[in-house]
Amino acid sequence: MSDPSPNTRTTTIARVALAALLTGLGLWTIREFIPALVWSGIIAIAVWPLYERAQRQCPPGRHNLLLPSAFTLIVAVVFIAPLAIAAVRVGRESHVILDWVDAARRSGIPAPDWLGHLPFGAEQAVAWWNENLADRDSAAELLHRVDRTELLGASKQIGANVVHRAILFGFSLLTLFFLFKDGDALVAQMQRASHRAFGPSGERVGRQIIASIHGTVDGLVLVGLAEGVLLGIAYAATGVPHPALLGAITAVAAMIPFGAPLVFGLAALLLVGQGAQMAAIVVLAIGMIVTFVADHFVRPVLIGGATKLPFMWVLFGILGGVATWGLLGLFLGPAVMAALIMLWREWTGDAED
Repeated sequence: MSDPSPNTRTTTIARVALAALLTGLGLWTIREFIPALVWSGIIAIAVWPLYERAQRQCPPGRHNLLLPSAFTLIVAVVFIAPLAIAAVRVGRESHVILDWVDAARRSGIPAPDWLGHLPFGAEQAVAWWNENLADRDSAAELLHRVDRTELLGASKQIGANVVHRAILFGFSLLTLFFLFKDGDALVAQMQRASHRAFGPSGERVGRQIIASIHGTVDGLVLVGLAEGVLLGIAYAATGVPHPALLGAITAVAAMIPFGAPLVFGLAALLLVGQGAQMAAIVVLAIGMIVTFVADHFVRPVLIGGATKLPFMWVLFGILGGVATWGLLGLFLGPAVMAALIMLWREWTGDAED
């Protein structure tokens, strides 16, 4: 068989170069919205089995707009409702914090009663507190950087960041709607494109990435929510302040490895501050048991089974993904590791037939 003619080779190189240039320009143009697109893709993959089940229950041709709108609205409510509740609580407590800072400047911060009941170091802690915080001048010097102007400036910056995130979230929801609406056609196009570009391996990699995202959602999100519910009940039973809010924060933190102990450790400190040492020990014990079972038994089965990875590689993928991409890395990290390990097994002859 003769080599391709120079004209054909030149045309192929020019087409590849043009495609690469246009792809680079396109990604550069939408670079600010790439996280929103990735989030919408992850959510669509996670919710797609439920969406397909709902499609089968509806008459053909009558759900092209209704179902995508309904599922997009449900996703929006799931994300917005907890944030709105937290924002309302923070708004209610912000004036209390400002008043506390002003009072501390005027008269100092008296040592709390529980400080003298610590199991060890109580006298030293009370002496340090009286020397550095109970005196008006010392407290004012410590808090001199905390004033209303700086707090208002910080709140404006936070507000601008919230507005930016809200805009990106709006684009994520818009993209999610069209993914639900045209998902079947998009999947077929991606299958044809991957097959033409990479052959059968391309479709296998795509399926492995989708399976890893499903497993990661089950292993991180659902297990994290379950941890938040169980520890929220423990918070309420032991008298931790704001148990529902702390339970929600625990659920979010539990999605990140080793994140939940920080929250239930804080809850235990709050109980110690109230003089309830035994309740603090109970919270710590329940938290350690719940996280041990979740991290060593439940998550390895859910994530490792879907990604076909040893849990060590799953853990590396999660931690490395978070360090590289932030929260997106929770899902992208294991997916990338699963695809790489699958390609390695195929290359070394260990892939399953």
